[in-house]
Amino acid sequence: MTFLSPAVSAPSSHDPLARLGPDAELAVRAAHAAGDLLLQRRRRRVRSIATKSSSTDPVSEADRTAERTIAELIEAERPDDGIVAEEGWQRSSRSGRRWVVDPLDGTVNFLYGFPAWCVSVALFSADSRPLVGVVHDPLRGETWVARRGGGTYLGAERLVVGDPPPLDQALVATGFSYDREFRAAQGKVVAELLPRVRDIRRAGAAALDLAWVATGRVDAYYERGLKPWDWAAGRLIAEEAGAAVIELPGEPAGLVAAHPQLAERLAALVG
Repeated sequence: MTFLSPAVSAPSSHDPLARLGPDAELAVRAAHAAGDLLLQRRRRRVRSIATKSSSTDPVSEADRTAERTIAELIEAERPDDGIVAEEGWQRSSRSGRRWVVDPLDGTVNFLYGFPAWCVSVALFSADSRPLVGVVHDPLRGETWVARRGGGTYLGAERLVVGDPPPLDQALVATGFSYDREFRAAQGKVVAELLPRVRDIRRAGAAALDLAWVATGRVDAYYERGLKPWDWAAGRLIAEEAGAAVIELPGEPAGLVAAHPQLAERLAALVG
């Protein structure tokens, strides 16, 4: 596999999963199992079966089935670990560790056939530090894997965030809330930011946006109103590739992810 981003280092002849450990390997298997299921459901043109936070925030049978697939695999192989998943699957932890799962990040995209959705699986330690993060894009066959202190990989390639462009040449990703009033406020921030950067992209899947920061497909990402499962894996993927992740103060909380030199400048504009 060849990547065009200058942020990607030379290929390794060794499987990175062997170095990243059994937890990363389990997370990859779980994400791939859910991704395979979602590809099957996609071909059947699955439609929304319910809504969550608003009338525009859907959940499908595919979300719930993918979540169950991941949770059952983790429960079978890590019976003492806890699980927190977007669609409601929860299990208390006896080990102190917990898995944070978004079985389908980008449900609206999935339902419409818009090609930007993914599976996100993360593992946190007993002291709430991220240990492993996996983001799997089934449509492109791409899987990002990160382990704390072990780097970020896309396939066999170790990712390192490249030197940033000036802010006025930066391609910036963002996302919007399902709440109408908050979306209006976010639109005002975008209107202020747009003349100051190269352009803005809104793909609709936070985990992919963070993985794309690590890969150099966008220079930066910011968003407010995220849930823990939205950024749990993607944040570690961005950080282990060398990006800075800055938490935005206020409510709702948010974050900025970019090369450290770019992240501070962007946070000052959108914070």
